[in-house]
Formats: sequence, structure tokens, C-alpha cells
Amino acid sequence: MKLALISDLHANRQAVSAVLDHAQAQGVDNYALLGDFVGYGGDPAWVLDRVMDLVSDGAVAVMGNHDSAVARGPLPGMREEARAVAEWTRGQLSPAQLAFLAKLPMSVEQGELLFVHANAYDPAGYEYIQGRLEAIRSLHATKARYTFCGHMHEPMLFHLSGTGKAGEFTPQAGMEIPLLSNRQWLVIPGSCGQPRDGNPAACYAIFDTDQGLLNFQRVPYDVDAAAASIRAAGLSERLAERLVQGE
Repeated sequence: MKLALISDLHANRQAVSAVLDHAQAQGVDNYALLGDFVGYGGDPAWVLDRVMDLVSDGAVAVMGNHDSAVARGPLPGMREEARAVAEWTRGQLSPAQLAFLAKLPMSVEQGELLFVHANAYDPAGYEYIQGRLEAIRSLHATKARYTFCGHMHEPMLFHLSGTGKAGEFTPQAGMEIPLLSNRQWLVIPGSCGQPRDGNPAACYAIFDTDQGLLNFQRVPYDVDAAAASIRAAGLSERLAERLVQGE
């Protein structure tokens, strides 16, 4: 099965549309949606409709911190800019959409696969995996062979051997990576809706569960139109500029 791993959609209609079209062209069979469907972007209702449609067709979806902020109120420490967007987003969503966000699970485990937004050791705390130390902590917290998470807006890949030796890899788009079955793996596909590695092209990844092959993807999209949507919504100009600059 080819599984598309999509995270941090952030209400970016143009990016989400481009990624879903690209995934379909790659013959993807199903989707794992790793949270933060809303926040920052100007089209939360449209994006959430797509997420809900995919879930109704069998996709996995987990709760991100921005989803939680909209459905349940912001966590302490959330930046004022993000709080303002969460409040605006709440007013853009229907009762059914808000109920969907509120009921999202923190994590989903399917056999050897674990899906979570931030990390495996404290999903509701939303701590970032910024490097090998946090990645190892996350891998130690689960028996799953493969952990897929978002939150970090840059593509990352970590592994842990049976002897406790850890490694990391900076993935390149289009490179096929075999995830050896004698290791644990932590996969961060990067952000679909707000990449932050200097490249504005949308990120996602495809995992072939039968062959154990992982492929990171970058998909160009109409960034200017996505930025215009943010401006039209009256949200922060800085959010529009970040999309264009990929930061």
C-alpha cells in the first residue's frame, strides 16, 4: 500500500490541492494526515472539508496544536499571532467542522505504524523534535517500528538500531529510502501548507508499506494565491510573506 503522509496543512487551499493531485498521480492508496489542518492560512473551511472527506474514505487523522487551539482554546505559550488566527478560524468553521476537530485523536496506532502530530512521548504537550535527542526520546516511548509525525515544518528522518545506536538523515525530494525492518524509524514529512526550510514548495512523503520504501516529495503550487488568501482574510501580512519565503 502506498500511504501519503501529509502534515501541517495550515488552511492552505492551494498547497493542499496541489499535494492531493500529486499524490493521486503517484498512485497513492490512502492518506495519513498528521495534524494542524487549520491555523495561519486563509481557507480553513475548504481544507477541513477535504480532510473530512479523506477521513470518511479511510484516512487517518490526528490532532495538531492549532486544531486543538481552535476546538478547545489555545495552549499556554501560544504566540499572540497564532492565537489571533485561531480565534478568526473558529468563526469560519461550521459546528460540524468544529466538532470534527474536537474529536480528533492525539495519536493512532495501526500495527507497526504510529501516527502523531508532535512526538510519541507526550503527544498532548506538543514539544518539538528539534534533533536526535528528542527523536530518540520519542522512539523509546513506543514499540512501533515506524513513527510518523509533523509539527516540525522541515523534512527529517531518524532511526534507532536494536543496539541503541541512533542516526539521522536529511532527506532529498525524490530519493527512495529503504526503511530497514531491523531499526525503528521516525519520519517527519515536513509541512504541506507552510514549509520553513527556505523552499516554499509543499512537502509530503509517500511510504510503501509493502516494500518498506519512503520517498519525500516537494510540490510547487501557487504561493502568491495562497498569500493573497491570507491578505483577503485580514490576517497578518507576515504570514503571507512567510509562505512566499518558505520560512
